[in-house]
This record gives sequence, C-alpha cells and structure tokens, in this order.
Amino acid sequence: MRPALSYALILGLVILGVLALRLWDPAPVARLRALAFDSFQRIAPEEFNPELPVRIVDIDEESLAKLGQWPWPRTLLAELTDTLLENGAAAIGFDMVFPEEDRMSPSNLARYWDGADKGPLGEALRNMPANDALFARSIADAPVILGFIALSNGGALPANKAGFAHGGDDPRLFAPHFPGAAVSLPQLQEAAQGSGALNWIPEHDQVIRRMPMLVTIDDKLLPAFAGEMLRVAQGASTYMIKSSGASGVESFGEQTGITRVRVGDFEVPTDPNGQMWMKFSKSAPGRYLPAWKLLEGDIPAAEIAGRIVIIGTSAAGLLDLRATPLEPSVPGVELHAQAVEQIIAGNFLLRPDLALPGELLYILVLGILIAALIYWTGAASSALIAIAAIAGVIGFSWYAYSSLGWLVDPVFPALSLLAIYLTGSLLMFLRTEHERNRVRNAFSHYMAPALVERLAADPTRLKLGGEMRNMTLLFSDVRGFTTISEGLDAEELTRFLNELFTPLSNIILAQDGTIDKYMGDALMAFWNAPLDDPDHAEHACRAALLMMEEMRRLNDKWRDHAKETGRDYRPVSLGIGINTGECCVGNLGSEIRFDYSVIGDNVNVASRIEGQSKTYGVGAVIGESTVERAPGYAFLELDLLKVKGKTQAVRIFALLGDQALLEDEEFKAFRDRHNGFLDAFRSRDWKAAEETAKALSEEQPHGLETLYGLYLERIAIYKKTPPPPDWDGSAEALSK
Repeated sequence: MRPALSYALILGLVILGVLALRLWDPAPVARLRALAFDSFQRIAPEEFNPELPVRIVDIDEESLAKLGQWPWPRTLLAELTDTLLENGAAAIGFDMVFPEEDRMSPSNLARYWDGADKGPLGEALRNMPANDALFARSIADAPVILGFIALSNGGALPANKAGFAHGGDDPRLFAPHFPGAAVSLPQLQEAAQGSGALNWIPEHDQVIRRMPMLVTIDDKLLPAFAGEMLRVAQGASTYMIKSSGASGVESFGEQTGITRVRVGDFEVPTDPNGQMWMKFSKSAPGRYLPAWKLLEGDIPAAEIAGRIVIIGTSAAGLLDLRATPLEPSVPGVELHAQAVEQIIAGNFLLRPDLALPGELLYILVLGILIAALIYWTGAASSALIAIAAIAGVIGFSWYAYSSLGWLVDPVFPALSLLAIYLTGSLLMFLRTEHERNRVRNAFSHYMAPALVERLAADPTRLKLGGEMRNMTLLFSDVRGFTTISEGLDAEELTRFLNELFTPLSNIILAQDGTIDKYMGDALMAFWNAPLDDPDHAEHACRAALLMMEEMRRLNDKWRDHAKETGRDYRPVSLGIGINTGECCVGNLGSEIRFDYSVIGDNVNVASRIEGQSKTYGVGAVIGESTVERAPGYAFLELDLLKVKGKTQAVRIFALLGDQALLEDEEFKAFRDRHNGFLDAFRSRDWKAAEETAKALSEEQPHGLETLYGLYLERIAIYKKTPPPPDWDGSAEALSK
C-alpha cells in the first residue's frame, strides 16, 4: 500500500474512532467532561445573592440542642408552619417525608406508660387530637409543599397537585422513571398545596450537577420539589413542557427529549431528561434561619415575608449531606434552595442541542487539517496548528461558560486532537525511520557504515534526480581475467570474484567511498557523493594504494592454495584508474528502476586511463586534477595522452606511494631525473632522452621497465620518422 494511502487510512480510522467513542460516551469520557465543567464552576462560582426570595429554616445542631432530638413532634412542625404563615411566607417546603404517624401523638404515648391505657389518663390521651391532625390543619392553612422520594424498588403513588400540558413528544418518555415513591401520610398530602420529588439523579461520582424538574412514577408525570415551590408561590396551576417535535424545537424528526419546563412566569431550560444544570454558589450563612430562633421570635418578619422558605436540616448527624462541584459536603436542603434561586435569577447553565454536533464537527475538521499538515509539512510545524486548535476549544469553552452560560466540552475535543496529532506524528516518525532504514540498507552495500549513518540521520543530503558535483572516480579491472576464468568452473569463478571484491570493497568503504557497480571483473567507485567529502581525491588515492597492497596479500594466499591443491598458479594483477572533475550524480534510470550512479566526461576519462595501466606497466594511473588535489602522495608523470574519444591530451601519472615515499630523498632524485627525461623527450632531444631512459630502466627502482621500454620504442620510431612540427609531446592511446 502506498505510504500516503496507508497514512490517510490510519488517520481516518483514528478520527472516526474518536467520533464513535464520543457518540458512545462511556463513563470515563463523561467523567472527564464533568470534571471540566466542575473546574469552570470552581474558577468562577456563582455569587450568593441575599436579595433573592429564598431562605432555609435550618434544623441545625443548636436547634436540636434547644428543642430536642430529631424527630420533633409534629406539633412543633405545625408551630413552625404557623409562624412562617404569620410572617407572610409565600411558600413553605418541607425537605423531608412523613410516611408514619407521629409516635409522640397522645394516643401513641399511652402505650408507653404502664397501666395508663386502663385509667383516666389513658382515656384522656386517647381523646386528645393526634399530632398529625394538628400538623395537617396547619398545612391546610398555609402554602405548604411536601416532598416525596421516588424509589427504584417500588412504593406508593404520591398525590399530584399540579396539572401538565406539553408540546411535542410525551415528556414521560424522557423524564427519570421510578415504579413508586416514599410518601407522607395521606392526610398530610391532602392538606398540602404542592407535592414534589426530593430526588437527585446520581452521577458516576455521586457529585450533584443536575436537579430534575420532572419525574415519572408508575407512568404518571410529577413535578420536582424546586419547581413545585415556585408553582405554589406564584399561585400557578399547570406546568408547560416543551419536548422534541414542539413548535420552535429542532429535532429533525428524532425524539431528542425535553427542552424546557415552564412554571408560572419562569421558564427553565433542561437537558433531554428534564434536568436543569446547576450553577452552584458556595454555602452561605445568609441563606439559613435557625429554627429555634424562628420559634422564639428572633427572626425579623422581613426575612420571611414574600419568600419561599424551605425547612430542612444541616445537622451532620441527620446525614442529609451531598457533594457539589464546589464543596464535598453540603446540606441537601441547600440544593433545593439554590435550584429555586437559579430559576428565579434566570442565570442558567445550558448544554445546547448543537453542542455535541459542534464538538464532533470541530474534531472532524481540525483533525483532518492537522493530519494533512503533519503529512505535508511535518510534525514540528503542524504542532503550532494542533496547539492552537486545542487552545481554541479550551478558550471557546470557557467563553461559552462565562459569557453565555453554555456547557461546551473542552476535554474530549482537546484529547481527540492530541490523539490525532500524536498518531500522525508517530506515523510520520515511523515513516521517516523506515526511509532511513531503507536508505541505510540500500547504501550499506555501497558506502562506508559511517557514511550510511550520516546519510540516514539527514536524508536531505541525498538529492534525488541528479546534481553536479566535483568528484573523484575510481575504476579497477583484473588484468588477464579471460585467461584466469578459462580454468575455473562457475562455482570457482564466483568464489574467486567474491574473494577479490570483498576486501577491495571494504577498503573503498573504509575510505568513505561509494561503490557504484560491479561489472564482471571490474569495479567502479566514487567519492564526494552522496555526502560531502572535501578530501575525496586523497581518500581515493589511499584506497588505490591499499587495494594494490591487498592484491599482493591475495596473490600470496592464492599461490599457497594452488601449491596445496597441486594446481597451476596464475598471478592476478589489478589495474586502477583515478580521475577528478565535475560529474552528474544522482538516481539515474527510469521510474521503474534506477540506480544511484554518476555520469559525465570525467567518468569516461577515469575509465579510459584505467585501461592504460597495462600499457604503462603500473598499478594505478591517476589524472592530473586528482594529483593537484592530493599533494601528500608520491606521483610520477607518465605521459601526455589522448585517450580514446578525446581530442585533447590529458596528463597522466602513476601513483607510487604515500607521503613517506614522497619525502624520501632517493625518490625525489629519481623523480627529478624522470622529469628531466620527459623534458628531453618532449623537446625532441632523442639522444639525451634515450640515454636517460636506458639508465632509468636498468635501475628499475619502482618497477617501471615497461614504461621506459615504451618510451624507447617511441624514440626509435621518432628517430626514423620525426613527429610533425606542431607536436606537443603527447601520445594517442590505441586502445581503451
């Protein structure tokens, strides 16, 4: 599969995967979203407004100490109700349920007094009115709302004091459903003007973030406690509910749930289940009125008149404590008070219908953009876009919360974009590593390991398609290979070439050279590509000397092997040609197959002068430009030669040794005499040239008898047939 296609496929699957995960919305995803919303509330909590008409009559620790342990007799609760009514409370809500008769009623007390039920006292107690009857009488005279607790394991059906009208889908399809409830005594329910659910719907971490406005019990729609207190306080009779399918509600034909609940003059936006998102303030003493102070008349009437008053408890021993995003322990009664305050103030939190589609669209668009940028520009440059996208969703989420009251999830889109970025970066890293390994594997057969590692670390050094470079080229060829191969079968010939080329190749690679190709018994290599090598001419010359030394070792080995096997030994000689100049190097060939190779006129010259090593009887023939760039080696000028295919003569040299030979005094003297011989030859002083050539040939200090024999032949010819007047001392090669 093509890299671009596989990258697109994997990133596409990642993007689709995160979108599917958000639609599935498992508990960990929901938990992260909730924690983000909690953080916003902690950063900017709602401020308690003492002007809002909501107060809590608190059955606190001090009230229990002064008025007795809980439960209090219903007569005391009746006294509380009467006091609140006298002070002008607009609605009185009991954050509690009275499912059993008051055990402190007179008729019940008679049971606990030994013999009282048989005497006049027992008779008197039985004739006294029950506490529940007195409490019911107080409830009937006041705007009281009783609570009930919806149960998941069955129970009774609460009395319903309100009417319901709805537009769109039936809200019973969406409101939290329970089979029954824990309710107060029938006489208390009949006396009350309102009845509301005290429930909150548990979340995964038991932190309260939403309060229901509606519940369904045994297929009957009932109001929640906060809404019912508002209804009674306003004297309203009916709840108006908007659901999917109602006028002005976009649901696209789907049953998407409840959107709004109207209570008198107040409209409450809800989630699809009919719950309102809570925007909490910290617990404030100004909300609370101690019950004992109210009964003793220490609470001004202005603190009660026209207000919605909720009777509940903050005493820790009564275990009505709940956790909110702001505080780990808040009296349950305060949750209902804050819910009423929020509705009255109209300061709602809302999870808009378009929030989820918007988040998904943001992930899709930005995810595709980030994935594309990573592929085209790389992980580093696209990181700025990824950071900006993540910062953007976090910033917008905060703006939506603080300015619009919207809950827009910053966490999942941010984590999704981060996952997309990291996946794309990992894929590009793996692709880069794959490319580096491919380059490393490809060039390890042609280049020194150190050069391979440098190229793998920076593949941009390898310019595809070709570039002009000043390079040094080396050609080597086995002399008399045809004769050698005639005496070997295919297996022996293969072994011979492997034994020959392996050490020679290692020498070239060790000198930072690149092996271009093997051509039968010939080898081609070059320096200064694909990596820069400012000393390429010197490295090539050193490689040539080491190759000739290696040939002496190999010949010793083959001689010993031939002696052991009783076979004829044929010495193997190597011809080397080296030239330096401008060449075109790169991936050459076709789109189907190409090789990293080098072409150019200087390549041809290197090949041609390698063929002259046999003619001049030397191991390595070097071009003049190479000699100029390798001053630390011992060279001896051979000739001014017009190689095959060239009209201009090139000056060629023999490579005889390294700097140690170059600095040898005997070599310097010999080189001077040799250069004098060439001067005499090119100036047509045949006699002096001939005498010097014979003398140098007899000395044979460097095995140059073939060279001087060649010149003696030329001198003999020129004596009989002098060269033309414009002769410049050059010779023309008769073979490649």
